[in-house]
Amino acid sequence: MNRLWILKQKGFLPLYIILLPGIALVVLFNYIPMLGLQMAFRDYNFTDGIWRSPWIGLQNFKEFTASHDFWKATGNTLLLTFLRLLFVFPTTIVIALLINEIRAARFKRVIQSLSYLPHFVSWIVVIGFLDAFLSIDGGGANSLLHSLGVEPIAFMGSETWFRPIFIVSSMWKEVGWGTILYLAAISGINPVLYEAAVMDGAGRFAQMRYITLPGIVPIISIVLILTVPGLLSVGIDQIYAMINPANMGVAEVIDTYVLRLGIGQAQYSQTTAIGLVMSVISTVLLIFSNMISKRIGGDSLW
Repeated sequence: MNRLWILKQKGFLPLYIILLPGIALVVLFNYIPMLGLQMAFRDYNFTDGIWRSPWIGLQNFKEFTASHDFWKATGNTLLLTFLRLLFVFPTTIVIALLINEIRAARFKRVIQSLSYLPHFVSWIVVIGFLDAFLSIDGGGANSLLHSLGVEPIAFMGSETWFRPIFIVSSMWKEVGWGTILYLAAISGINPVLYEAAVMDGAGRFAQMRYITLPGIVPIISIVLILTVPGLLSVGIDQIYAMINPANMGVAEVIDTYVLRLGIGQAQYSQTTAIGLVMSVISTVLLIFSNMISKRIGGDSLW
């Protein structure tokens, strides 16, 4: 029995060899750096290094949880994530359903391509374009407002306008790319179901409601499960390009707070402690959302 198993494994030897570089990269970049998590429990300094810095227990955790700036950044993070989940997530599903209803194949491909393209544009470029368009001095938006007799608005430096700009830019850039999974799931729905629905007199909207949408519910559940753990990470690439002293009160999120605390103030132990807590919370959210999805709809990651 053992000899037969060994002979079978020899046939997989080339595949194991191909797999080794990937395993090595995961160990090198994902597991070995975890040794640095001990910084969260030390008073780290450059002179002593990680291994010789003194242990201080949970002092770093107590300090950042007592910080008003941290809790403000946490509140901003949760609010922005909730707004993105409220507007961007369902909009992606709606756009996928609408694209699927386009019958002209060439026009459908054009619409898909146009909706995907913004995803490949850097957030720096996108925010640079918005900054120029919304500029108080010669921007297109304020030029239009001036022609209507309205006073110029400092959009990019306004706490009032920060969240709408954040949501609209997120939708423009990512909604098209997010439709790929849903369109792939829709293509896997049995066409016989649509034929039967047509014979029963169902219109396009009824087919979408009773066949297409239920057919992609498993994919929606999986995407939602994978989205929930990211509630504490709203996307530093977009926020960092938009944040400035004028809107920091509503724009400061956990990621930018950690960046400012770590790089700006060299508080590496505290930032490590924050990162450790956020990782634990994200893991708990993943397990919890997976469990809820499994109990409600039967779809889960494991």
